[in-house]
This record gives sequence, structure tokens and C-alpha cells, in this order.
Amino acid sequence: MRTAAARFGALAGIGVLAACAPAPTPGSASGLPATPARPTPAVSTSPPPPACSPEGIRITGLGVSAAMGLRAMGLELVNCGDRPYVLEGYPAPRLRDADGDPLTVQVIPGARPITAGFDQPPTRVVLRPGERAAAALLWRNLVTDPTVVASNGAHLDVAPLRGRPAYPVELDGPIDLGNTGRLGVSAWKRYDGPSATKPPAPSDLPSLPPTPDSRL
Repeated sequence: MRTAAARFGALAGIGVLAACAPAPTPGSASGLPATPARPTPAVSTSPPPPACSPEGIRITGLGVSAAMGLRAMGLELVNCGDRPYVLEGYPAPRLRDADGDPLTVQVIPGARPITAGFDQPPTRVVLRPGERAAAALLWRNLVTDPTVVASNGAHLDVAPLRGRPAYPVELDGPIDLGNTGRLGVSAWKRYDGPSATKPPAPSDLPSLPPTPDSRL
């Protein structure tokens, strides 16, 4: 502590002496033209994109849309490898709470008990390097039983298909299932739309229904 204090005192003394020294005049031998300060480049605070996985894919979220308690989160899968990648089926999501512990969730392919319009059967999709596919996660924020603790997924891992490795997907906010414990998924389909912080357009994925679905 004494060494650090002495060092700080020495630096402070140097600063005081420098402040008291007369400024050199342009005509003096030591006078040099002032160099304008360069602006400090802005540092981006946005997280870097996920790295390409060992199997040559990258899965990212496309944001969440909400309507009357129904949520839809778009998923984008990019073939960032150097060979074709085959998809036929549904993504396999897993949720964890804020402490990183797994949540018990019923994953429903097609989302039929949750809402209609996302139940198209899977088709075979072959992605060449650089091509993309999209799917959606769907859920309702409902609390129908006050004795059951509501579930909030703070962390999301998604496998491209059941049985494949799962990869973390960044969330803009929690996946608030209420106490339904149900998460629907749509099948992967080819996606040629722009990567954006919103789910794919209705031409790429079915749009959210305007009113709540009565099939709960």
C-alpha cells in the first residue's frame, strides 16, 4: 500500500509540475505544432454472432411477436459449413431457468394444442453452404392454476433435430410459459427472407392469429 501511495504521489506531482510549466511558443526551439486529437473509435457493444458449430450450422433467434397472450419466436438455421446440410423435421428446444437448471416442458411438434396454422408436416430441406431454414417456437403466457409456479425460460438451447447436439440461442427476454408447461414448434422450411430481429414474414411462416385460440 505504501509503495502504491508513493507511486500515486509521484504521478500526481508530475501532473502538477506539467500544469504549472509555461506552454512553448510557436517561435521557440521546442515549440511544435499541436497535433489534433483523433476521435476515439466507437466500440460496439452488440454480441458477436455465434460461431459455426462443428457440424457446420449456426442457429439464431429472429425475435418474438406477441398477440393476445400468444408468443411466436422465429429461429434461423444457417448452413455455415462447406457441404450440404439436410433437415427434415422439427427443432428440439430445451429451456433452462435463470440458475441454469432444466425446466420440464412439453414440446409439441406442430403446436396444434396451442394454436392453428403452424402444423404443416415436415419436408426434406437440403441447404447448400450459405442457405438458410426457419422455424418457430410458439407458446401462451397463461396462468390457469395459482397453485402451480409459472415457468420462465431464461436460457434456450436448440438442437436442429431430435438426437442432434443442442446449441445456445440468445434470448431478448424470457420465454414466459405461465404454468402451461407447453412449447410448440413448427417444422423447418427453407427461408430466403432477410435476417432481422423479428420472426419471418407470413410468406415464410404462418402469421399469428388475430384472436386467442380457444383450444388450450
